[in-house]
Amino acid sequence: MNTTFVTLFSGLGAVLVLYALLGLMRTLHPMLRALLAGLIPLTAYFILIVGGWPGLDVAAIHISVFLAAALVLYAITQFRKSSERLHWVPKLLIAFFVGLVFFNAGLLYVSNAGLPVALGTWWLGGNGQTVHSGFSGVVPHGENAARAVSSELARTHRESQAGWRVEVDGLDGTETVRSVVIRAQDRTGLPVDDAQAEIRISRPGAPDSGHTEALRMSAPGVYEGAVSLPGKGRWLLDVNLSRSGETRYHSGQEAYVP
Repeated sequence: MNTTFVTLFSGLGAVLVLYALLGLMRTLHPMLRALLAGLIPLTAYFILIVGGWPGLDVAAIHISVFLAAALVLYAITQFRKSSERLHWVPKLLIAFFVGLVFFNAGLLYVSNAGLPVALGTWWLGGNGQTVHSGFSGVVPHGENAARAVSSELARTHRESQAGWRVEVDGLDGTETVRSVVIRAQDRTGLPVDDAQAEIRISRPGAPDSGHTEALRMSAPGVYEGAVSLPGKGRWLLDVNLSRSGETRYHSGQEAYVP
């Protein structure tokens, strides 16, 4: 189970339990009771993530859910004490925060496992084509972006000059672990024996968070290895063959683990 889901719903349960226990203290003000019920699990969560920052978005979701749950409990308690019928405005407020919890849970699922294929096909359309839902969010522009384009063009030129013919097998499918075989020949048809073959695995829009797996040469011009995808969802697989530190072949494709 995803760690974020565990901390989110465990903390939500802790808010409910603490609010009930603090209710035994009759002298405690209801607002202070709700505040403590929300802040104590939130403080424990921040202590837990010391040294392993999950990202500002995940932390913000925990803050909003814990404090919103405490506020909803406070509102319910106050109106239960009064003899008046609960007004529609507090009902709407409670429904909003309950919906917020489930909405945040859905966002967490999509961010970790990707958009479900059935939902993506219905929502994004595509007319029978492959649906791609990996959006990186922000696209940088300016001097650094221009340098990246120039570097990409230079790499493409070097690859065309090398003239390597490369076949990659084993990346397709839905398995978590995939056996990959790469066959490489130079422009004369001879096998390429002295290359470094590796596959870079990363999430769409987050290339810096991935890892690289090297492949070993099992025969002249043949490189093999097992590629392990560490979780469900969509992944980017970048195949790279280099010699003397220079890239001679590069290709990328998307993989999906249900």
